[in-house]
Amino acid sequence: MSGGVQGDVLVPPSQEEVCVFPLSFAQERLWFLEQLQPGQATYNMYDMVPWHGDLATLERALAALVARHETLRTSFDVEDGQPVQIVAQRAMVSLAVIDLPEGTFEARRAAAEAAAVAEAGRPFELGRAPLLRARVLRADGEAQWLVLTVHHIVSDGWSMRVLLRELSELYDACATGRVPVLAALPIQYPDYAVWQRDWLTGPALEAQLAYWRKALGDAPPLLELPADRARPATPSYCGALHNFTLDAGLTEAVRRFAKAEGATPFMVLLAAFKLLLARLCGRDDILVGTPIANRTRTELEGLVGFFANTLVLRSPVAGERGFRALVARVRETTLSAYAHQDMPFERLVEALRPERALNHNPLFQVMFVLNAFDGPGGGDGPGGDAEYREFGLGTAKFDLHFSMVEVGGRLRGIMEYATDLFDADSVARMAGQFETLLRAALDEPEAPVMRLPLMAAAEREAALAASHSPWPEPDAPPLAHEAVAAQAARTPDAAALRAGARVLSYREMERAAERLAGRLAAA
Repeated sequence: MSGGVQGDVLVPPSQEEVCVFPLSFAQERLWFLEQLQPGQATYNMYDMVPWHGDLATLERALAALVARHETLRTSFDVEDGQPVQIVAQRAMVSLAVIDLPEGTFEARRAAAEAAAVAEAGRPFELGRAPLLRARVLRADGEAQWLVLTVHHIVSDGWSMRVLLRELSELYDACATGRVPVLAALPIQYPDYAVWQRDWLTGPALEAQLAYWRKALGDAPPLLELPADRARPATPSYCGALHNFTLDAGLTEAVRRFAKAEGATPFMVLLAAFKLLLARLCGRDDILVGTPIANRTRTELEGLVGFFANTLVLRSPVAGERGFRALVARVRETTLSAYAHQDMPFERLVEALRPERALNHNPLFQVMFVLNAFDGPGGGDGPGGDAEYREFGLGTAKFDLHFSMVEVGGRLRGIMEYATDLFDADSVARMAGQFETLLRAALDEPEAPVMRLPLMAAAEREAALAASHSPWPEPDAPPLAHEAVAAQAARTPDAAALRAGARVLSYREMERAAERLAGRLAAA
């Protein structure tokens, strides 16, 4: 079983049969979210990879994988009013076979994707281990794909690669009767949870907090993007995906520009995304969340567990400065945040006490991530056929989660969005604006960023043509804004808009509309 902590050092496991441990800070937050809305699949993670092999051998490999990682034998309960993680000595992974309908490869592929999404959409019970499921999708009597689903509370993106890589090695070892070539694990995840709580106190905590208080202490609580619907009081966490791809030329331009500026492609793409957000919401102060692996110690690299932390990157988007200057600012902000990445996001929220509301995430509502693509699990996986696929589960943790990954020399974008707020057409338009803005910024890195185009030439011409359409005849019914203005003149103090307890009069609404019209005209 797990070991413990000696000062600032993570120590190897002891022989004590202790199986109850505190949660890490990241686990604690997910546990509380589960209590607020139990039975959700919002924090399920999964991978679907091509796989061909023997089921009995796969079962033995899965059993060996579960025996190797304590997180795969972990469940969660409450003791003395506090959540705890309980590590069982043994746990069995449910391996089931799903038969796909007959048809062409494309038809079977579509059926496999639907089956994978349905499987990944089934919630876990945190009180029952393991929080891992395995399903083989079979066609014509032969295995075709393997689907692994795991709850985020015991895993993260890095862990999914570890799972697939080690399962491949364990399967091959079981099939050939040899000893698997896997490095011994000096510690287990519960050791990290104990160490984190012991270490993050006193001077270490204060050093981290001092930086983040200065960086985020006066940050605005909410980034309001132009949405298709008002934000509901209680989010449904329903979501959808929009996929798009940048061409190889633009992808290479991002890489060249980043190298010339001493930055990374992540920093260049984040700068362009922040600029898009600033242009859409009319605000200069932009906060975006981004995940970081948070495995700063070598003994953590081979573990399955929830280590990933979230950093909040705040940087102003100055209107008269060029894109080159914006990338330099984003670079500085990002490197400073990396240097203070040990502060758990959960503790940061607790310390800063931002304005809280159930209908939006604290500190940031939009996330950006650039994933390094190296095939499933960093290799070929159990099926021996590296292939990248991603589909949505119909959920959304944030207003907008924008991820990018390079596949075959082209950047692919995936925008996961909250359907409470956005329609598919709006998000597709946003993706097009991002591409147009990024291309223009790289072409003219010294041009004022707020003057760079958001629309491609053809779209702009269509919009201009529509704006030149003839006005209604004088005796036609009044336009909407004219009717509102007339009502404001008649009853300026009457209620025009209501949003919960907030009431806006016709006079106030008319003034707000005039201010907005002025800003639009100036732009």
